Amino acid sequence: MPDNCLPSRFSTDLFPAARGWIRDAACVDEDPELFFLLIERDNEPQVARARAVCRRCRVLLACRRWAVEQGEDVGIWGATTAAQRRAIRRELLDGPAGRTTGRAVRARRE
Repeated sequence: MPDNCLPSRFSTDLFPAARGWIRDAACVDEDPELFFLLIERDNEPQVARARAVCRRCRVLLACRRWAVEQGEDVGIWGATTAAQRRAIRRELLDGPAGRTTGRAVRARRE
């Protein structure tokens, strides 16, 4: 799919580091508003719907890793909320030496 056909959430101009996986995301054809909530804790049904899309996605771990590494603090990425990604980043910063981003991200998989 050409970049100019991707919904705004998935533009590789906005997310150049995601070029390798973003076209394969299960959510590419979904309404971006499903994944971007003003207040996640008050929208649990919507969070659950977004995460269900993520869980059937073959690039879930790449998406999650990208969101953690980029410090993405808005929306659902890789079946994680912004709060969960902040916790993963804290764990990576405060955790034992030698822990890799991939291991920490996989460990938080729900």
